[in-house]
Amino acid sequence: MAELLEAEGCPEVHTSTESDDRKYPDYRDGESGEINEAVIERVYEKLDRRIIPAFWLLYFVCSAIRSNIGLAQTMNEAQGHDLAQALDLTPGQISTGLALIYVCYVFDCPSNLIMSRFSPHVWMSRIVIGTGLVGACMAAMRAAWSLYLLRLLLGITIAGMWPGMTFYLTLFYPPSRIGKRIGQYSTAAQVSAAVIGLASAGFQLMDGVGGLIGFQWMFLFHGFIGIMLGFSLLWWLPDRLLAPGDHRIRSGYLKWFPQAPAALTGKDAEIHYYDLTRVYHYHHRSWNLVDLWNVLKDWRLWPLTFMYFGVVGVGIGLQNYGTVIIKGTNPGLTGVQLSLLFAPIWIMDLSAILLVTPLSDRFHQHRPLFFSLMCLIQIAGLLTTTYAHAHAGSPSWARYGGLLLVGFGLGPTVPIVMTWTTEIFQSRHGEVGVAVASALVSGLGNLGSILTTYALYTGWAADSVPGPQQYRNSNLVMVGILGGSLLSAVVMAWLLRVFGTGGNGDRKAMGSGGGGGPRSGSEGSADGRFVDGAARRELKERGLGRLGIFWK
Repeated sequence: MAELLEAEGCPEVHTSTESDDRKYPDYRDGESGEINEAVIERVYEKLDRRIIPAFWLLYFVCSAIRSNIGLAQTMNEAQGHDLAQALDLTPGQISTGLALIYVCYVFDCPSNLIMSRFSPHVWMSRIVIGTGLVGACMAAMRAAWSLYLLRLLLGITIAGMWPGMTFYLTLFYPPSRIGKRIGQYSTAAQVSAAVIGLASAGFQLMDGVGGLIGFQWMFLFHGFIGIMLGFSLLWWLPDRLLAPGDHRIRSGYLKWFPQAPAALTGKDAEIHYYDLTRVYHYHHRSWNLVDLWNVLKDWRLWPLTFMYFGVVGVGIGLQNYGTVIIKGTNPGLTGVQLSLLFAPIWIMDLSAILLVTPLSDRFHQHRPLFFSLMCLIQIAGLLTTTYAHAHAGSPSWARYGGLLLVGFGLGPTVPIVMTWTTEIFQSRHGEVGVAVASALVSGLGNLGSILTTYALYTGWAADSVPGPQQYRNSNLVMVGILGGSLLSAVVMAWLLRVFGTGGNGDRKAMGSGGGGGPRSGSEGSADGRFVDGAARRELKERGLGRLGIFWK
């Protein structure tokens, strides 16, 4: 069976044996013989305390460095010290500079492949240190050419961060536990957007201190924090999981880097390894070109990419132009007021992540439904921002309310897409499948960010003319690409119902993947039941009783 699965490009399945049960006596309930869920949960809670806070800080700082240039467009505008006036930039040049970073996301896939072959925790630290260095250098921008150069360098250094974090999680968590964790640390982007929006009001008060203008102080501060955090991660993030009793051989370049303590020790490490290998066979091997080709020719990759394209394009567009859109609906607002109104959008985004992503894990077979509902909320918000009635010369708070709706709908969509990707490709292609698929979905999907930052809003001259219809066409383009994401989710769900995931899990699993738990014998027992405890947990929808039956 193992040879057959490897021939099909799937990871080898590890089945339980009697000796396994004797080796891990604390893993089962003494009376029923069932999996001791309380022990498993305690182990993963310990793992969460080690990984999730570090990822949250990492993503908070890198998101701030990536997006703070959007705030610089309206900081100290009255003093002539906003980005455009300080660097003598046209709206088109600003849009080009904003978009250049996303061109470099084509390096997501090479970054993930390097990370899969070398030390994951060293590579993640490298990303954060490089991002901090370039972010600090942005304080030295003097003209359009330096904006272009530094945004390109920032894109190259930060490439691989988001898909790399997703890939890193698959080294420690089974598929059904990943969505909630992605949601937990992805809240950092929303909190970051809110916090840096509020903090930018303080940096504007520092305008002129030490001969620097407000946004230069902001760039320097964010970059310095990034550098410090990147170095600290070398001592904190655990490296790749090892089998109990194995020891890491520190040779070559690894000798020059600090060795972080193991994520878990003792019986906890044994239970974690056993639980993970009961979901999919955990065996690290170097990938080859055949592995890459098997992933690239998998049709499931492309609907996921189109789903990501629309939602991330809207998210980045809102992140870069949020204050610009608010000012268009309420022209009399000051720079400080715009910064303060920018924050609630991301608080709404955060609240939706905390509410929806745990539900999408509990009812993982219905991820397309959760994704589609969130897309519809975003579309409703954009239409409200575009068409809500506004009296001439007075602020339009109804249109601002539409932006809050967009923020709420946006939050869970990216975590859902990334989780669905890992579920499907871990089951079908193993570790290299997650590394390549998550990187391609993120990298190619971020082409939507180029559209929304380069061609829309201030980059669209005819659409940015002040008046009641300012930015109307840009908003409608974002509605259109969200419609494309929604359609892709529907098509993906239908195709998976027809053709299945093709991995080790249930053919009708609607993309849950579930890590492809093994069945008795080869793939299943005579009565079709999954006899492996971890596989049962992966396929079972948890929580809220039988509520999920109404969505089937």
